[in-house]
Amino acid sequence: MDYYKKIFNKLDFILIGAVMLILVMSLFILNSATAHLSSSNLIKQIMWICFSIVVVLIILRFDYTMFTKYSKYLYVLNILLLCSVFIFGSEIKGAQSWIKTPVGSIQPSEFSKILLILSFAHYLVLKQGQLKTFLDLLPSFIFVGIPLLLILKQPDLGTALVVIAIMVGMLFVAGANRKLLIGIFGGGSLAAVGYVLGHWKFGWWIPLKTYQLNRILVVFDPNIDPKGAGWNVWQSKIAIGSGGLLGKGLGGGTQSMGQFLPEQWTDFIFAVLAEELGFIGAGLLLLAFFVLLNRGLRIAALSKDLYGSLVATGIISMYLFHVLENIGMALGIMPVTGIPLPFVSYGGSSMLTNMIGLGLLLNIYVRRQKIIF
Repeated sequence: MDYYKKIFNKLDFILIGAVMLILVMSLFILNSATAHLSSSNLIKQIMWICFSIVVVLIILRFDYTMFTKYSKYLYVLNILLLCSVFIFGSEIKGAQSWIKTPVGSIQPSEFSKILLILSFAHYLVLKQGQLKTFLDLLPSFIFVGIPLLLILKQPDLGTALVVIAIMVGMLFVAGANRKLLIGIFGGGSLAAVGYVLGHWKFGWWIPLKTYQLNRILVVFDPNIDPKGAGWNVWQSKIAIGSGGLLGKGLGGGTQSMGQFLPEQWTDFIFAVLAEELGFIGAGLLLLAFFVLLNRGLRIAALSKDLYGSLVATGIISMYLFHVLENIGMALGIMPVTGIPLPFVSYGGSSMLTNMIGLGLLLNIYVRRQKIIF
Protein backbone atom coordinates (compact mmCIF):
# COMPACT_ATOMS: atom_id res chain seq x y z
CA MET A 1 0.00 0.00 0.00
CA ASP A 2 2.90 2.39 0.72
CA TYR A 3 3.96 2.14 -2.91
CA TYR A 4 0.52 3.13 -4.23
CA LYS A 5 0.33 6.03 -1.77
CA LYS A 6 3.71 7.18 -3.07
CA ILE A 7 2.68 7.21 -6.73
CA PHE A 8 -0.88 8.46 -6.18
CA ASN A 9 -0.04 12.13 -6.80
CA LYS A 10 2.02 11.17 -9.87
CA LEU A 11 -0.90 9.63 -11.75
CA ASP A 12 -2.46 11.31 -14.76
CA PHE A 13 -5.94 12.02 -13.36
CA ILE A 14 -7.14 13.69 -16.55
CA LEU A 15 -6.46 10.46 -18.44
CA ILE A 16 -8.10 8.39 -15.70
CA GLY A 17 -11.09 10.74 -15.66
CA ALA A 18 -11.57 10.44 -19.42
CA VAL A 19 -11.56 6.64 -19.24
CA MET A 20 -13.92 6.64 -16.26
CA LEU A 21 -16.38 8.84 -18.17
CA ILE A 22 -16.23 6.49 -21.17
CA LEU A 23 -16.78 3.46 -18.91
CA VAL A 24 -19.77 5.02 -17.12
CA MET A 25 -21.40 5.98 -20.43
CA SER A 26 -20.70 2.51 -21.80
CA LEU A 27 -22.45 0.76 -18.91
CA PHE A 28 -25.61 2.83 -19.29
CA ILE A 29 -25.69 2.21 -23.05
CA LEU A 30 -24.83 -1.48 -22.67
CA ASN A 31 -27.76 -1.84 -20.29
CA SER A 32 -30.07 -0.52 -23.03
CA ALA A 33 -28.40 -2.48 -25.81
CA THR A 34 -28.75 -5.81 -23.99
CA ALA A 35 -32.14 -5.25 -22.35
CA HIS A 36 -33.78 -7.86 -24.59
CA LEU A 37 -31.16 -10.56 -23.85
CA SER A 38 -31.73 -13.24 -21.24
CA SER A 39 -28.06 -13.33 -20.20
CA SER A 40 -26.71 -10.67 -17.83
CA ASN A 41 -24.07 -9.17 -20.13
CA LEU A 42 -24.00 -5.98 -18.08
CA ILE A 43 -22.98 -7.88 -14.93
CA LYS A 44 -20.30 -9.74 -16.86
CA GLN A 45 -18.93 -6.49 -18.25
CA ILE A 46 -18.79 -4.94 -14.76
CA MET A 47 -16.90 -8.01 -13.53
CA TRP A 48 -14.41 -7.68 -16.40
CA ILE A 49 -13.93 -3.99 -15.58
CA CYS A 50 -13.26 -4.79 -11.91
CA PHE A 51 -10.80 -7.54 -12.85
CA SER A 52 -9.11 -5.20 -15.33
CA ILE A 53 -8.67 -2.51 -12.67
CA VAL A 54 -6.84 -5.05 -10.51
CA VAL A 55 -4.59 -5.83 -13.50
CA VAL A 56 -3.89 -2.10 -13.97
CA LEU A 57 -2.81 -1.84 -10.30
CA ILE A 58 -0.48 -4.82 -10.77
CA ILE A 59 1.04 -3.24 -13.90
CA LEU A 60 1.70 -0.02 -11.98
CA ARG A 61 3.69 -1.97 -9.40
CA PHE A 62 6.50 -2.82 -11.86
CA ASP A 63 8.78 -0.66 -13.98
CA TYR A 64 7.65 -0.96 -17.61
CA THR A 65 11.28 -1.25 -18.76
CA MET A 66 11.33 -4.80 -17.33
CA PHE A 67 9.55 -5.92 -20.52
CA THR A 68 12.69 -5.19 -22.54
CA LYS A 69 14.37 -8.16 -20.87
CA TYR A 70 11.65 -10.51 -22.03
CA SER A 71 10.84 -9.07 -25.47
CA LYS A 72 11.91 -12.24 -27.32
CA TYR A 73 9.80 -14.40 -25.04
CA LEU A 74 6.84 -12.05 -25.45
CA TYR A 75 7.14 -12.32 -29.22
CA VAL A 76 7.27 -16.14 -29.10
CA LEU A 77 4.33 -16.15 -26.66
CA ASN A 78 2.43 -13.99 -29.13
CA ILE A 79 3.01 -16.47 -31.96
CA LEU A 80 2.04 -19.44 -29.78
CA LEU A 81 -1.09 -17.63 -28.60
CA LEU A 82 -2.18 -16.92 -32.17
CA CYS A 83 -1.44 -20.50 -33.23
CA SER A 84 -3.48 -21.86 -30.33
CA VAL A 85 -6.77 -20.78 -31.94
CA PHE A 86 -6.18 -23.22 -34.80
CA ILE A 87 -5.90 -26.07 -32.27
CA PHE A 88 -8.32 -25.11 -29.50
CA GLY A 89 -10.37 -22.37 -31.14
CA SER A 90 -14.05 -22.31 -32.02
CA GLU A 91 -15.46 -20.77 -35.17
CA ILE A 92 -17.82 -17.88 -34.50
CA LYS A 93 -19.34 -15.83 -37.33
CA GLY A 94 -16.98 -17.28 -39.90
CA ALA A 95 -13.74 -16.70 -37.96
CA GLN A 96 -11.79 -19.13 -35.80
CA SER A 97 -10.66 -16.44 -33.37
CA TRP A 98 -12.07 -17.57 -30.04
CA ILE A 99 -11.11 -20.10 -27.37
CA LYS A 100 -13.76 -21.26 -24.92
CA THR A 101 -12.72 -21.26 -21.26
CA PRO A 102 -14.59 -21.78 -17.95
CA VAL A 103 -14.90 -17.99 -17.57
CA GLY A 104 -16.17 -17.49 -21.12
CA SER A 105 -14.70 -17.18 -24.61
CA ILE A 106 -11.45 -15.25 -25.00
CA GLN A 107 -9.98 -13.78 -28.16
CA PRO A 108 -6.17 -14.28 -28.33
CA SER A 109 -5.77 -11.74 -31.14
CA GLU A 110 -6.84 -9.00 -28.69
CA PHE A 111 -3.99 -9.78 -26.29
CA SER A 112 -1.70 -10.23 -29.29
CA LYS A 113 -1.80 -6.48 -29.88
CA ILE A 114 -0.28 -5.70 -26.47
CA LEU A 115 2.36 -8.43 -26.80
CA LEU A 116 3.30 -7.09 -30.23
CA ILE A 117 3.58 -3.51 -28.96
CA LEU A 118 5.88 -4.53 -26.09
CA SER A 119 8.15 -6.72 -28.22
CA PHE A 120 8.19 -4.50 -31.33
CA ALA A 121 9.06 -1.43 -29.23
CA HIS A 122 12.24 -3.10 -27.97
CA TYR A 123 13.09 -4.28 -31.49
CA LEU A 124 12.81 -0.70 -32.77
CA VAL A 125 14.98 0.64 -29.94
CA LEU A 126 17.72 -1.74 -31.07
CA LYS A 127 17.24 -0.55 -34.67
CA GLN A 128 17.35 3.15 -33.81
CA GLY A 129 18.93 5.15 -36.63
CA GLN A 130 18.81 2.16 -39.00
CA LEU A 131 15.38 2.61 -40.60
CA LYS A 132 16.14 4.75 -43.65
CA THR A 133 15.79 2.47 -46.69
CA PHE A 134 13.32 -0.19 -47.76
CA LEU A 135 15.89 -2.90 -46.97
CA ASP A 136 16.26 -1.40 -43.50
CA LEU A 137 12.49 -1.56 -42.99
CA LEU A 138 12.06 -5.06 -44.41
CA PRO A 139 13.02 -6.90 -41.16
CA SER A 140 10.44 -4.76 -39.30
CA PHE A 141 7.77 -5.76 -41.81
CA ILE A 142 8.71 -9.41 -41.34
CA PHE A 143 8.68 -9.01 -37.53
CA VAL A 144 5.11 -7.73 -37.63
CA GLY A 145 4.14 -9.75 -40.70
CA ILE A 146 4.33 -13.17 -39.02
CA PRO A 147 1.65 -12.46 -36.35
CA LEU A 148 -0.25 -10.42 -38.95
CA LEU A 149 -0.54 -13.42 -41.30
CA LEU A 150 -1.68 -15.64 -38.43
CA ILE A 151 -4.43 -13.13 -37.63
CA LEU A 152 -5.47 -12.95 -41.29
CA LYS A 153 -5.61 -16.74 -41.43
CA GLN A 154 -8.34 -16.85 -38.73
CA PRO A 155 -9.57 -14.69 -40.66
CA ASP A 156 -9.79 -11.44 -38.66
CA LEU A 157 -9.40 -8.52 -41.06
CA GLY A 158 -10.29 -5.90 -38.46
CA THR A 159 -7.54 -6.86 -36.01
CA ALA A 160 -5.07 -7.22 -38.89
CA LEU A 161 -5.75 -3.60 -39.87
CA VAL A 162 -5.23 -2.54 -36.24
CA VAL A 163 -1.84 -4.30 -36.23
CA ILE A 164 -0.82 -2.41 -39.38
CA ALA A 165 -1.88 0.89 -37.77
CA ILE A 166 0.19 0.04 -34.67
CA MET A 167 3.23 -0.78 -36.81
CA VAL A 168 3.01 2.43 -38.84
CA GLY A 169 2.60 4.63 -35.75
CA MET A 170 5.55 3.04 -33.97
CA LEU A 171 7.78 3.20 -37.04
CA PHE A 172 7.09 6.93 -37.40
CA VAL A 173 8.12 7.61 -33.80
CA ALA A 174 11.13 5.28 -34.10
CA GLY A 175 12.57 7.59 -36.77
CA ALA A 176 11.84 5.58 -39.89
CA ASN A 177 12.00 7.34 -43.26
CA ARG A 178 8.61 9.08 -43.26
CA LYS A 179 8.43 9.73 -47.00
CA LEU A 180 9.16 6.06 -47.62
CA LEU A 181 6.52 4.96 -45.10
CA ILE A 182 3.90 7.25 -46.63
CA GLY A 183 4.79 5.96 -50.07
CA ILE A 184 4.60 2.31 -49.04
CA PHE A 185 1.42 2.39 -46.97
CA GLY A 186 -0.32 5.20 -48.83
CA GLY A 187 0.39 3.58 -52.18
CA GLY A 188 -0.50 0.16 -50.81
CA SER A 189 -3.84 1.41 -49.48
CA LEU A 190 -4.76 3.03 -52.79
CA ALA A 191 -3.73 -0.13 -54.66
CA ALA A 192 -5.86 -2.28 -52.34
CA VAL A 193 -8.92 -0.05 -52.80
CA GLY A 194 -8.35 -0.03 -56.56
CA TYR A 195 -8.09 -3.81 -56.68
CA VAL A 196 -11.30 -4.25 -54.66
CA LEU A 197 -13.08 -1.89 -57.05
CA GLY A 198 -11.59 -3.85 -59.95
CA HIS A 199 -13.07 -7.05 -58.53
CA TRP A 200 -16.42 -5.30 -58.06
CA LYS A 201 -16.57 -3.89 -61.58
CA PHE A 202 -14.56 -6.37 -63.64
CA GLY A 203 -14.58 -9.59 -61.61
CA TRP A 204 -10.86 -9.74 -60.77
CA TRP A 205 -9.91 -12.64 -58.49
CA ILE A 206 -9.62 -11.69 -54.82
CA PRO A 207 -8.62 -13.86 -51.80
CA LEU A 208 -11.69 -12.95 -49.74
CA LYS A 209 -14.92 -14.75 -49.02
CA THR A 210 -18.12 -13.15 -50.31
CA TYR A 211 -19.30 -11.93 -46.90
CA GLN A 212 -15.88 -10.42 -46.17
CA LEU A 213 -15.83 -8.61 -49.50
CA ASN A 214 -19.36 -7.32 -49.00
CA ARG A 215 -18.35 -5.73 -45.71
CA ILE A 216 -15.88 -3.61 -47.67
CA LEU A 217 -18.08 -2.87 -50.67
CA VAL A 218 -21.01 -1.57 -48.58
CA VAL A 219 -18.94 1.58 -48.05
CA PHE A 220 -19.49 2.34 -51.74
CA ASP A 221 -23.03 0.92 -52.02
CA PRO A 222 -25.04 -0.51 -49.07
CA ASN A 223 -27.35 -2.22 -51.55
CA ILE A 224 -24.52 -4.65 -52.41
CA ASP A 225 -25.56 -6.79 -49.43
CA PRO A 226 -29.03 -5.54 -48.36
CA LYS A 227 -29.69 -8.47 -45.99
CA GLY A 228 -26.20 -8.60 -44.48
CA ALA A 229 -23.57 -5.89 -44.03
CA GLY A 230 -25.68 -3.39 -45.98
CA TRP A 231 -28.61 -3.94 -43.60
CA ASN A 232 -26.32 -3.35 -40.60
CA VAL A 233 -25.10 -0.04 -42.00
CA TRP A 234 -28.58 1.19 -42.97
CA GLN A 235 -30.00 0.43 -39.52
CA SER A 236 -27.02 2.09 -37.87
CA LYS A 237 -27.48 5.26 -39.93
CA ILE A 238 -31.20 5.33 -39.11
CA ALA A 239 -30.43 4.99 -35.39
CA ILE A 240 -27.80 7.74 -35.40
CA GLY A 241 -29.96 10.09 -37.49
CA SER A 242 -33.08 9.57 -35.40
CA GLY A 243 -31.26 10.50 -32.20
CA GLY A 244 -31.31 14.18 -33.08
CA LEU A 245 -29.71 16.70 -30.74
CA LEU A 246 -30.69 15.30 -27.34
CA GLY A 247 -31.57 11.69 -28.17
CA LYS A 248 -34.59 9.58 -27.25
CA GLY A 249 -33.44 8.88 -23.71
CA LEU A 250 -31.91 5.80 -22.12
CA GLY A 251 -33.92 2.75 -23.12
CA GLY A 252 -35.92 4.78 -25.62
CA GLY A 253 -34.09 3.85 -28.80
CA THR A 254 -36.52 2.34 -31.29
CA GLN A 255 -33.79 0.71 -33.38
CA SER A 256 -32.14 -1.01 -30.40
CA MET A 257 -35.30 -1.79 -28.44
CA GLY A 258 -36.95 -3.09 -31.60
CA GLN A 259 -33.87 -5.25 -32.27
CA PHE A 260 -33.46 -3.82 -35.78
CA LEU A 261 -29.83 -2.95 -35.13
CA PRO A 262 -27.53 -6.02 -35.37
CA GLU A 263 -24.58 -6.51 -33.00
CA GLN A 264 -25.78 -3.48 -31.07
CA TRP A 265 -23.80 -4.30 -27.93
CA THR A 266 -20.48 -4.77 -29.78
CA ASP A 267 -19.88 -3.56 -33.35
CA PHE A 268 -22.67 -0.96 -33.51
CA ILE A 269 -22.92 0.19 -29.91
CA PHE A 270 -22.08 3.75 -30.98
CA ALA A 271 -25.34 3.82 -32.95
CA VAL A 272 -27.26 2.89 -29.78
CA LEU A 273 -25.53 5.67 -27.87
CA ALA A 274 -26.19 8.25 -30.60
CA GLU A 275 -29.86 7.29 -30.81
CA GLU A 276 -30.46 7.41 -27.05
CA LEU A 277 -28.17 10.30 -26.05
CA GLY A 278 -28.24 12.22 -29.32
CA PHE A 279 -25.60 14.50 -30.79
CA ILE A 280 -24.77 15.88 -27.33
CA GLY A 281 -24.08 12.43 -25.85
CA ALA A 282 -22.12 11.26 -28.89
CA GLY A 283 -20.13 14.50 -28.81
CA LEU A 284 -19.34 14.00 -25.12
CA LEU A 285 -18.06 10.49 -25.84
CA LEU A 286 -15.90 11.76 -28.71
CA LEU A 287 -14.54 14.52 -26.46
CA ALA A 288 -13.58 11.91 -23.85
CA PHE A 289 -11.80 9.88 -26.53
CA PHE A 290 -10.00 13.03 -27.72
CA VAL A 291 -8.76 13.68 -24.18
CA LEU A 292 -7.66 10.04 -23.86
CA LEU A 293 -5.70 10.17 -27.12
CA ASN A 294 -4.26 13.61 -26.37
CA ARG A 295 -3.01 12.54 -22.94
CA GLY A 296 -1.57 9.38 -24.44
CA LEU A 297 0.43 11.41 -26.96
CA ARG A 298 1.60 13.65 -24.13
CA ILE A 299 2.78 10.61 -22.19
CA ALA A 300 4.69 9.40 -25.27
CA ALA A 301 6.39 12.82 -25.49
CA LEU A 302 7.22 12.95 -21.76
CA SER A 303 8.59 9.40 -21.52
CA LYS A 304 12.06 9.13 -20.03
CA ASP A 305 13.22 6.83 -22.85
CA LEU A 306 12.48 5.80 -26.43
CA TYR A 307 11.06 2.45 -25.34
CA GLY A 308 8.36 4.14 -23.27
CA SER A 309 7.57 6.54 -26.12
CA LEU A 310 7.18 3.64 -28.54
CA VAL A 311 4.98 1.60 -26.20
CA ALA A 312 2.74 4.64 -25.59
CA THR A 313 2.60 5.34 -29.33
CA GLY A 314 1.61 1.75 -30.07
CA ILE A 315 -1.21 1.87 -27.53
CA ILE A 316 -2.51 5.23 -28.80
CA SER A 317 -2.31 3.98 -32.40
CA MET A 318 -4.39 0.98 -31.34
CA TYR A 319 -7.00 3.15 -29.60
CA LEU A 320 -7.13 5.67 -32.46
CA PHE A 321 -7.69 3.10 -35.18
CA HIS A 322 -10.37 1.33 -33.15
CA VAL A 323 -12.24 4.59 -32.57
CA LEU A 324 -12.01 5.78 -36.18
CA GLU A 325 -12.91 2.40 -37.66
CA ASN A 326 -15.75 1.53 -35.26
CA ILE A 327 -17.45 4.93 -35.40
CA GLY A 328 -16.77 5.22 -39.14
CA MET A 329 -18.33 1.77 -39.58
CA ALA A 330 -21.46 2.93 -37.71
CA LEU A 331 -21.64 6.02 -39.93
CA GLY A 332 -21.20 3.96 -43.10
CA ILE A 333 -17.91 5.59 -44.14
CA MET A 334 -15.62 2.70 -43.16
CA PRO A 335 -15.77 -1.05 -43.97
CA VAL A 336 -17.67 -3.31 -41.58
CA THR A 337 -14.72 -5.11 -39.98
CA GLY A 338 -16.24 -5.96 -36.60
CA ILE A 339 -13.69 -4.30 -34.33
CA PRO A 340 -15.03 -2.99 -30.99
CA LEU A 341 -15.18 0.55 -29.65
CA PRO A 342 -12.54 0.78 -26.86
CA PHE A 343 -13.95 0.67 -23.30
CA VAL A 344 -17.50 0.79 -24.71
CA SER A 345 -18.30 -2.39 -26.65
CA TYR A 346 -19.18 -5.54 -24.73
CA GLY A 347 -16.37 -8.09 -24.49
CA GLY A 348 -13.99 -9.29 -21.80
CA SER A 349 -10.93 -9.75 -24.03
CA SER A 350 -11.34 -6.28 -25.51
CA MET A 351 -11.90 -4.63 -22.13
CA LEU A 352 -8.90 -6.33 -20.53
CA THR A 353 -6.66 -5.45 -23.50
CA ASN A 354 -7.69 -1.79 -23.41
CA MET A 355 -7.23 -1.58 -19.65
CA ILE A 356 -3.78 -3.16 -19.91
CA GLY A 357 -2.99 -0.42 -22.41
CA LEU A 358 -4.21 2.16 -19.88
CA GLY A 359 -2.06 0.58 -17.17
CA LEU A 360 1.02 0.79 -19.38
CA LEU A 361 0.33 4.45 -20.22
CA LEU A 362 -0.01 5.30 -16.52
CA ASN A 363 3.14 3.29 -15.75
CA ILE A 364 5.14 5.27 -18.32
CA TYR A 365 3.73 8.56 -17.01
CA VAL A 366 4.47 7.77 -13.35
CA ARG A 367 8.05 6.84 -14.18
CA ARG A 368 8.82 9.91 -16.27
CA GLN A 369 10.43 11.01 -13.01
CA LYS A 370 12.35 8.94 -10.51
CA ILE A 371 10.22 7.52 -7.70
CA ILE A 372 11.89 8.16 -4.33
CA PHE A 373 11.02 6.05 -1.28
